Amino acid sequence: MENKETTPSQSPTPAPAAARPPMGAPMHREGGPGPRRPGGRRFAPRRKVCRLCAEHIDLVDYKQAQIVKSFCTDTGKILSRRITGACAKHQRQIMRAVKINRNLSLMSYNG
Repeated sequence: MENKETTPSQSPTPAPAAARPPMGAPMHREGGPGPRRPGGRRFAPRRKVCRLCAEHIDLVDYKQAQIVKSFCTDTGKILSRRITGACAKHQRQIMRAVKINRNLSLMSYNG
């Protein structure tokens, strides 16, 4: 009887060349995502700059209605930093100004 197990000195045979996709070809299943774009890299979108820092506004006060309203939606919700691009310092000031304006009835709580 012959021993059919492979020994450490013997390596398993590689798959035939016809079964492998050619080098550089996209490897995806049927119905999956198509081939990648040339270049293959996607660049992150340009980082938003804080508009208030760019205009050298140090303090956002509740009396500055134009500025405060530009950071809110029509329904009165405060827009997030991710959307507006405001820095953390100015986002906190905007939040306080909006809450004071709501309390003084200068802005509505809901549209």
